[in-house]
Formats: sequence, structure tokens, C-alpha cells
Amino acid sequence: MTITLDLQPDIERGLLAQAQAKGVSLATFAQEVLAREAKAVQPPPRLTGTGQDLIDACAKLRGLLTDEEVDTLFSRTPSFSRPVDFE
Repeated sequence: MTITLDLQPDIERGLLAQAQAKGVSLATFAQEVLAREAKAVQPPPRLTGTGQDLIDACAKLRGLLTDEEVDTLFSRTPSFSRPVDFE
């Protein structure tokens, strides 16, 4: 892939100085910087499975609370509609 960048003169001078200090061309230095940055930002791992792992992880908790206790602890608070002004 070829990329063309229009750099401000002060940025170009800074990058060129760093490249020269490393003894490489500006193109090589830019490629190293981009490769390093690409490795630094890894996409999050994709979640796979059917949910059985979660069911198995929660198996230890089964039976600790009655159905009524679960309903009391995790019941939803009723939410009533409120007027909204979109202006």
C-alpha cells in the first residue's frame, strides 16, 4: 500500500532527524512507526460460544438463593414515561 502524506515542515524535520539518528531513511522510519502503532492497537478478541461457559461459571451459585430472593434482589424498578422536549 502506498500512502502520500503532506507533513508540516516542522513535523517533517523532526521525523527526518529521528530517522537520521537511527541511520535509516525517512520512509523506513515511517514504516517502523506505523508498524509499531499497528501492533499497539489490537482489536478486542471476538467472543465465541453458546453461553455454556457462563452457565457453567454460574453453576456454583445455583441453590444459594431462593427464587423469591432472586426476584427481590434483581427485580426491575418500574419506569414511567416522561415528557421529552426535542427543541
